[in-house]
Amino acid sequence: MEKPVLTKDLPRRRLSQIALAHLPPGVRVPRYERATLATGIVHLGIGAFHRAHQAVYVDDILARGDRRWGIVGVSLRGRETRDALAPQDGLYTVLERGSEALPRVIGSVRDVLFAPEATDDVLRRMSDPSVAIVSLTITEKGYCHDPATGALDERHPLVLSDLADPLRPRSAIGLVTAAIARRRAAGVAPFTLLSCDNLPANGKTLHRVLARFADLVSPDLGAFVSAEIAAPSTMVDRIVPATSDVDRAAAAAALGVEDAWPVVTEPFTQWVIEDRFSAGRPELEAVGVDMVADVSPHEEMKLRLLNGSHSALAYLGVLAGFETVADAIAEPGLAAFIAGLMDDSNATLKAPSEGDRVRYCRALLARFRNPALRHRLMQIAMDGSQKLPQRLLGTARDRLAMRLPIERHALAVAAWMRFVGRADGNGRPIAVSDPLAKPIGAIVQSAHAPADVVGALLSIRSIFGDDLPTDQRFVGAVLSTYNLLTAGNILPTAAAAAVRGIEA
Repeated sequence: MEKPVLTKDLPRRRLSQIALAHLPPGVRVPRYERATLATGIVHLGIGAFHRAHQAVYVDDILARGDRRWGIVGVSLRGRETRDALAPQDGLYTVLERGSEALPRVIGSVRDVLFAPEATDDVLRRMSDPSVAIVSLTITEKGYCHDPATGALDERHPLVLSDLADPLRPRSAIGLVTAAIARRRAAGVAPFTLLSCDNLPANGKTLHRVLARFADLVSPDLGAFVSAEIAAPSTMVDRIVPATSDVDRAAAAAALGVEDAWPVVTEPFTQWVIEDRFSAGRPELEAVGVDMVADVSPHEEMKLRLLNGSHSALAYLGVLAGFETVADAIAEPGLAAFIAGLMDDSNATLKAPSEGDRVRYCRALLARFRNPALRHRLMQIAMDGSQKLPQRLLGTARDRLAMRLPIERHALAVAAWMRFVGRADGNGRPIAVSDPLAKPIGAIVQSAHAPADVVGALLSIRSIFGDDLPTDQRFVGAVLSTYNLLTAGNILPTAAAAAVRGIEA
C-alpha cells in the first residue's frame, strides 16, 4: 500500500486553505467559498481513485454554484489518508500525466475521518438529513461477498463481528446498515447508495449483500432496505497509479508548498450512472457524467476489456520482470497478446456497437502505453482472487458456451496461478497481497506437480465456482499454459498465444 509523507516529515509550508491564496498563477484552485459547503455526500473508502475521479466531478459541481454537495471522506482500514489530508483542510493536488493540464487543487473534500477511531462520528455524519448520497470505493473485497455468487459471505470475519456488535460496525456494510437504522429511527429519509467499484452490477451487488446483512440484524430492517434503499449501478473509468515520492516532489514544485498526498492520473475519465436516486442528486450530467437507464453494457465492456486486460498484463508482466503497464505493453509479444485478448473478449459483448468497442480497445492500448503514467503492475495484481471472477472468468464462461477458443483467457488465469506461486520467471520472489493469501499459499506449498497445483487452485469455489473445475476444455487449457509458464517461457508463451492461441 502506498504511504503518504505525514505531517511530522514535512517542512512548515503546507498546502491548506490559507495557502490557496498564495499559490502560483499556474495552479487551478477552488473558486468557491469552502466554508459555506454543506455535506451532501459521505464517501466510504477515500483512496486515490475516489480523489482522482468522483471528488473531481463533485469539485466541478461546486464550482458551478451548487454548494450542497461537499464530501466527508471515511477511511476504513488506515489512518494515512486522514493524517495526510486533515492538516491540509482536506485539500490535495491532482496531477494529470500525459497532458498539458495545469496542476489542480481539489476542494470538494470537507473532512476525512478514520472509522475505527471515530465510528460514532461517522454514523452521525451519515445520519445527517443533509446527506443524500453515501458512495463507496472499497474494492471488491470490501463487500464481504462471495465473488462467485455475489451473495453475502455470512462466514466472513467482519460480517460475524458486525452481527455480534451492530452498533460498533467495522465493515462498510455494517456501517451503512447502522446508519440506515439510525435515519429510519429518527424519521430521516434514506440516502442513495452509490457503488463506484469494479463489480458487475455493482449497485445490485451492494443492495443484495446489504439487504441480507440487514435481514440478519433484523428482518424488519432487511425488509426496509429491500424496499426503500436505492443503489444505482455505475461504471467508473480512470487509471490512477499509486503516488510516489517523485509525484510529491512534482506537486511541491508546482505549488510552492508541500502536499502530503497528491494523486496522479491520466487525462481520460469516464463515469456512467443509472439515474435512480431517492433523495436528490447533483446535476452530474452538467459536468460530463453519463446518466443512463441501464449501465450494464458500459460496465461489462469496461470490466472485460480494460480490467481483464489489465489483470492479464499485470500477471504476465510481473512474471516477465516488468514493473509498469507502459513497460510491459512496450514488449511486442505482450502487446500482441493483450490485443488478442481484447478481441476474444469483444466477441462476447453485444453492446455498445461493434465500432464503439473497437475504438475503445484502440484507446485502451494507447492509454496503456502512456509513459508518463507509471502504473505499477503489482498494484493491479493485488487481490486477484476477488478480481478474476469479474474480469476474466465470466468471459471464459461465455466463450466456452459459444464454443470459441479460450486459450488466451486460460493463459491469463495460468499466469495468476504462477504469480501466486510467489516467484517470477527468473525465480525472484513475489509478495502476494490477497484476502486468500494464506489458503492459496498453503496450496502452492503443498502441491508440487503442475497438475496438482492447478487442480487445487481450481477447487477454490469462491473463485472458480462449481462449473469451471469440471469443464475439461477449461482445465486442459489452464494446465497446458501453466506448464509452459512454469518452464519459464513467459514472453514466448504470450507471443504464441497472441498469434494463434495455444492448443490445450
